[in-house]
Amino acid sequence: MSHLRLILCAVLLAACSAPASAPPAPKRAAPTVAANDLPAEGLYILPEIAGWNAAALEDYLSYAEAQNSTGIVIIDRERIITERFWPAPEGDATFALFVHGTAADGALVEDVASLQKSIVALLAGIAVDKGLLDVAYPVSHYLGAGWSKAAPETEAAITVRHLMEMNSGLKEDLTSEAAPGEKFFYNTPAYAKLQGVLEAASGEPLADITESWLTRPLGLAETGWRPRPVAFGNVGNPVALVSTPRELSRIGQMVLDTGRAPDGTRVISAEALAVLFTPTETNPAYGRLWWLNSGAWSLAAGGARREGAFIPAAPSDTVTGLGFLGRQVFIAPSKGLVIVRTGANPPDTEFLQKSWEMLAKAMPD
Repeated sequence: MSHLRLILCAVLLAACSAPASAPPAPKRAAPTVAANDLPAEGLYILPEIAGWNAAALEDYLSYAEAQNSTGIVIIDRERIITERFWPAPEGDATFALFVHGTAADGALVEDVASLQKSIVALLAGIAVDKGLLDVAYPVSHYLGAGWSKAAPETEAAITVRHLMEMNSGLKEDLTSEAAPGEKFFYNTPAYAKLQGVLEAASGEPLADITESWLTRPLGLAETGWRPRPVAFGNVGNPVALVSTPRELSRIGQMVLDTGRAPDGTRVISAEALAVLFTPTETNPAYGRLWWLNSGAWSLAAGGARREGAFIPAAPSDTVTGLGFLGRQVFIAPSKGLVIVRTGANPPDTEFLQKSWEMLAKAMPD
């Protein structure tokens, strides 16, 4: 009997012997999705059948819960190992600004914060595939002169690629402090100009191209753009991309599948993806709006340099979308893994490293 048939038989046996109701949920936790549930988007499978250490996985989930997580999804080679949701932490006024309702599956619909940058990178790659965008062109080619506060000759030298690599040479007020391409500076207001670039290049609103190029092919119902609350103030980017853990995991799976949707539809070319994940000269831990784990040193968003990989405990080929309050989409091709975390700010300052240390104890060799 083939390996796949053995797995399916084991899942069916689990279905026959499973209790009619879910086990009691841990404190603050929604019930775990049943292992015998077979939704259209993937196969739920008992972790131990897939080679995971169930006890170590539960230790990681307990840690994630204690770190103010509201959602964790782990996909191992297209099989859903776990999907766990928790309610919003009580009394967290900052986190409340990031919540945009509740999805049908019980997960919170959250503003993904700067994780939106990685999604916009995918849209830019699709625009390149379509022949609508050339990242080597000056930003002024798409937005016209005067989009920044730099001198005209400096502004004219800033390309779309510079915005995507966070080395435009601009400060957050869009004045110039360095020549384009010379310095990594994590600059959200400069990044936000890419939204207008995509609209100018495509001739359509950002919401429309996101729906037609990405969310519709992937069957995403909750992911889209919404205005941010006025309480955000002037953060340099007034629009939120909202999503759920499950839908973010589908985007991650598409990346892991080198740009194909579950039905085989090509969403983005493998070549365009590879470019997004190529280390830049100004920060080997950063590609084009994605964090990379393959460099010998890294610069964090705040500019601090650290020797070694961005997340030492994670596989070296891991690519990561990150956002404020610990939003995370990890894609580790060598392990066939997609891992998503949403929630409020984790109190452990080493949350990224500690998470991967615990996951390493749980996952198959």
